[in-house]
Amino acid sequence: MSENQSQQSPSSPWSARPYHRKWLLAQADGLFDFFQGPAINPKGGFYDLSRDGKPLATDNPTRGIHASARMVHCFAIGHLLGRPGSSDIVDHGMRYLWDRHRDKANGGYFWQANDTGAADDSKQGYGHAFVLLAASSAKCIGHPLADAMLTDITEVIEEKFWEKEHGAIAEEFSADWQPVPGYRGQNSNMHLTESLMAAFEATGERHYLDKATRIADLIINRRASEEAFRVAEHFDENWTVDRSYYHPNEMFRPAGTTPGHWLEWARLLLQLWVLGGKRQVWMPEAARGLFFQSMALGWDKDKGGFFYTLDWENVPDKRSKLWWPLCEGAAAAHFLNQHQESDFHEESYRTIWNYIAGNSLDRDFGGWYEELTEDGKPSHSLFPGKGDIYHALQACLIPLFPAEGSLTKMISEHPLDI
Repeated sequence: MSENQSQQSPSSPWSARPYHRKWLLAQADGLFDFFQGPAINPKGGFYDLSRDGKPLATDNPTRGIHASARMVHCFAIGHLLGRPGSSDIVDHGMRYLWDRHRDKANGGYFWQANDTGAADDSKQGYGHAFVLLAASSAKCIGHPLADAMLTDITEVIEEKFWEKEHGAIAEEFSADWQPVPGYRGQNSNMHLTESLMAAFEATGERHYLDKATRIADLIINRRASEEAFRVAEHFDENWTVDRSYYHPNEMFRPAGTTPGHWLEWARLLLQLWVLGGKRQVWMPEAARGLFFQSMALGWDKDKGGFFYTLDWENVPDKRSKLWWPLCEGAAAAHFLNQHQESDFHEESYRTIWNYIAGNSLDRDFGGWYEELTEDGKPSHSLFPGKGDIYHALQACLIPLFPAEGSLTKMISEHPLDI
């Protein structure tokens, strides 16, 4: 299937059909049901869950800050939708971020926390991006800690992480703010772009949007356009692409290129384009190019699903099929079909959801498989269970609302129409 020539012309988009919309809402409800009770650690924070929805560890479990913050964000969405009990989970997560992850001595937020304090006291850009998202989402529902956290995390990002000369953030510091040299990453900056847009929507303060625009310009308009709309993951301190970079934690820093991030950027660019008044004319073209390349190079045309990574010759490297690129692909296809309607975008949307329905939904225990083999069988080489609601929930809900902003903003302004 090419961008300009499809096998058949779809009729009305799935996202406009009542049955499909009800099906998506049912999947979202299932995800809320899976995580809402079992994930809560009564001592604070949240558990990672096994396939059958039980805590993977209950004796002083370690929780990454991104996972804690994502739970706040997702259940703020639940509260805005009118799901009972969601505000209690937001409060539970916000207090854990504020009381356990926040470094009261040196400022900033620890990468990992447990029942006794910091399990990993490093200060990472990726984690701080999600604290900004959590604070912004909590502000949308009026949580009493939201304003203080939003002020605090904004100051930390501005004073410690932001590199004005590049228009992006540094990656990592020690607990006492000694820089970890030699690396800059697109993943943390991509998620910060998402969070900056949410903060702009929650506050109306333009400086958030200006930073998001600068990041997008660096990583996509300059660097990705130089690579035929393949997003480079790893850079040196001067933002020169490092093609040889390797890190053993390939959950957050996989080698090569990651088509799932091309998809994620496609959606974020269109959202940024809308929020910026549709003045950045390069953004829609870049979004279209990123999506097309992800389908052309990243989609497994024999078995379905997106390969996790490609090498720089576009050969699949890590051939596992993870859930989050599928989620980002479905959301990006919806955004593109709303702003650049085409048979290609609609067929891609349907192809991705068909694969999810046939492979990613755990019909025995609920939730989604986070990792599949190349052949679509459940696997746990990277993810031990089901630790995250964020990607799948957003994929289910984004097509139910206008493709014009963050879910919190869209839900607040537009009643759910099923």
